[in-house]
Parts: sequence; structure tokens; C-alpha cells
Amino acid sequence: MIGDSPMSQHEEGGQQRRFDRRNFLRRGAVATGASAFLAAQSAKTDPGPIPSHRDKPGGYIDAHSHIWTNDKRYPLLSPGSPASVGPPTALPDDLLKVARPSGVDRIVLIQPGGYGFDNSYMLDTIRSQPTVFRGVAVVDWHKDHPDAEMRKLKKHGVRGFRIYPDRVPGPPSFDGEGFQKMFRCAAKEQMTLTLLINPDALPIIPKYCERFPETPMAIDHLGRIGVEVPIQESDVKALLALAKYPRVKVKVSAFYALGEKRPPHDDLAPFIRRVYDAFGPQRLMWATDCPYQIQQETYEDSIALVRDRLSFLSSDDKDWMLRKTAEESFFKA
Repeated sequence: MIGDSPMSQHEEGGQQRRFDRRNFLRRGAVATGASAFLAAQSAKTDPGPIPSHRDKPGGYIDAHSHIWTNDKRYPLLSPGSPASVGPPTALPDDLLKVARPSGVDRIVLIQPGGYGFDNSYMLDTIRSQPTVFRGVAVVDWHKDHPDAEMRKLKKHGVRGFRIYPDRVPGPPSFDGEGFQKMFRCAAKEQMTLTLLINPDALPIIPKYCERFPETPMAIDHLGRIGVEVPIQESDVKALLALAKYPRVKVKVSAFYALGEKRPPHDDLAPFIRRVYDAFGPQRLMWATDCPYQIQQETYEDSIALVRDRLSFLSSDDKDWMLRKTAEESFFKA
């Protein structure tokens, strides 16, 4: 399943797509010792086994986290390895240890760019704990049949595919034939295309929503609004304009990289309120973006914003944003 395209063609570390993970992280943050940090947090907070989500209907879902390992069976590509800007390893068991004390017992794994198109580590993790993990894979949309790979991966617990707009040459675009096949396949198979885009790409999305009205889509990290510059009204309006398309959802995530970039993230509340008013809680899903998120703050800092600090959310709203939206998108059989 590994692709033959260079790293720059398929992940945020690539120059062609301008998704530099270092720019996504807080300015001046030091990406060291996160694996040890995971272990230290786990030692302090791990309460031991908790009831399965099957016995605990309120169990939360983190809709966006990454894993990787230094196991030689799963070689990382170089350059562009996630370990170059994150922890040396990000193991599924360590992730669960920091997530469970916050009531999170299921996680959607997002293929990190360091593995390119080789989704093996994610697939093996899903296979080992199929009720806990689901996957969002990356396939090579520059090849002839990305849709065939999508159908194959669906059989192994993958429920979505991450795409990034082409930017060479010219403005961002999803116009390539490979993209078109992916949009059509996602509509037919009801798998979610998760879009990692910068705010400048938000205005192009309506074209694809209208061309492929049955394709489920999710906008990663609130459209990355507020990453490089303060939250701009024009960017917010471009995101809210997507609410008219019923198959578009939004990940309310990566707070550590948005706005003031520090907990408790109350500065993001007015922005999230507008997104909530436009989309409704049934189309919003919370996520952390671990392990990057926990290099700068605790796991609890992320979930607490939605669970405890947004006074406009009802209990039912929180249930949708913290569980049911992601469950419907990624954990259906």
C-alpha cells in the first residue's frame, strides 16, 4: 500500500502543500520528550481499566489523533517524519492511557504523513483493538485507481480518507481525476473525506459540495483558522458558508494551535459558538490532534473546553460533539 510519491505530495510537512507541522505548533514550543511525557502523565492519571463504551453509553470519542512507532517493521519516511516535529514514538497504548481519565475510550486514528501511503501501522492497531479504533487513511490520488484502494481499506476498519488540495501550479484545488474518483467513491461507500486545508482553500469547497452532494466531508481543525494570524472575519464567514451543505461536518479540534494557543482556550468560545450556530452539534466533532496537543498542555485541557467551559452547550449538544457525531461518521459497521 505504500506509495511512490515523495513526502511533499501528501502531508502537511510537504512544501508543495504548505502544511508545515512546525508552523502548526505553538511558536517556540520544544518538541522533546513527549513519549516520556506520555508515560509520566499515565503514571499519574491512569485509573486502570474502565468500562467499555458498550457498558458506558457516555464514553467519549477523540475524532483525530495520530500514532507512530520506532518499530522497524513500520519504517517512517525521511525527511518529513512526524518524529522530527513530535515525540519519538506515539503509541496507541500510551494514547489510551492519557485519554481514558478524561472519559475517552474510542479514538479515530489519522494516518500521519511520516508513513506516506503505507497505512500498515494504523491497520494493525485497528486489527488489535477493533472496538476502540477506527482509521482515516491516506491513498495516492495521483495514481489511476485510488477508489479501489479506498474500497479495500474499508474492509479493515478505515472509515475515512484524508486529502490535501493540490497547489502546483496555482491556487488550491481538488480538480484532479484521482480526487474526482475519491469523491465519487466516498459518496457511494459513505466514507468521510477529511480535508486538511488552510483558510485560503475554504472558498473552493462549495464547488465540490455541489458537484458531489452525497459525499461526506469533514473540515479538519476548524479550517485552521487562527493558526498563523488572529482569527479573521472573512475566514470565519467562508467556513460558516459551508453549513448550507448538509454532508459537511467540522472537527472542533487542535485548540493548542488556534487563537491565543494556550489553555483554557476561552478565547475560542465566540468562534466556536458561531460554528455551532451555523452547523448544529450533530455536525461537529471534538478532537485533540494528539500527540502534538499534549506537548504543550494536558489532554484534559482540550476536552474540558467543550465539556465544561462552553456555557451555550446543552448536555445533549455535548453528547453529539463528544461522541455521537464521530460515532455516526466513523464507528458504524
